[in-house]
Amino acid sequence: MSEKSTFDTVKEMIVDRFGVQADKVTAEMTFEDLGADSLDVVELVMELEDAFDIQFADDRIESLTNVGDAVAYINELKNN
Repeated sequence: MSEKSTFDTVKEMIVDRFGVQADKVTAEMTFEDLGADSLDVVELVMELEDAFDIQFADDRIESLTNVGDAVAYINELKNN
């Protein structure tokens, strides 16, 4: 993966999937803010797993409430 930050990559994927403006995506933005239902979140997680070559633990997915939580968890998984 390029030198792009984890947040920037996640942000791009959110913009592509949910059609929000890039400047509106913040670490504090919740998945509810995006209008994401549980299926949307699962599909986003699958895309993130592919993009970062990681595997989310099922019980952790439910605890991710906002974009920042997802970025922090991805960084945690990448560093293990």
